[in-house]
Amino acid sequence: MKATGIVRRIDDLGRVVIPKEIRRTMRIREGDPLEIYTDREGEVIFKKYSPIGELVSFATQYAETLYKAGEITVAITDRDSVIAVSGVPKKDFLDRRLSDALEKKIEDRTLYTYREGEGAIYVTDQNESHAIRCMMPILSEGDIIGSVVSLGVPAQPSETEIKLVRTASTFLAKQLES
Repeated sequence: MKATGIVRRIDDLGRVVIPKEIRRTMRIREGDPLEIYTDREGEVIFKKYSPIGELVSFATQYAETLYKAGEITVAITDRDSVIAVSGVPKKDFLDRRLSDALEKKIEDRTLYTYREGEGAIYVTDQNESHAIRCMMPILSEGDIIGSVVSLGVPAQPSETEIKLVRTASTFLAKQLES
């Protein structure tokens, strides 16, 4: 574990303020759920909670199915990183932090499709081999949980591709609600 040198006191209601620098670095936003762990040495550990993280194996199977049935390269993300991918080398995408541009598109809460003449957006900053053709946020009970993204060369996605991405997003949201 890395020491930050920052010390905070607990207030009379049991609250602790997480410093802005740490929230920014860890991409912790207001309202984000945090899991709390303790260990035998008396350490208290806060970890960002990802509801879709519970569906990683299901999301992986769904991505594989979309790739095989729809012949589209797919990535499924939570709000911070790629949790499932199909049609590209997994080591290039899995567990990689999302690009700022994709995060902004997810925050818009609407379908994004690539349009000719605009700059390409990529899932991660480390891999610019596959642009985002189409992206739909996963919304569960009004909260943004992640996204379903189709990848490829920068080009206008087909209507089928858009429908598959929308359907996948809705289906994953329903899985989280049940």
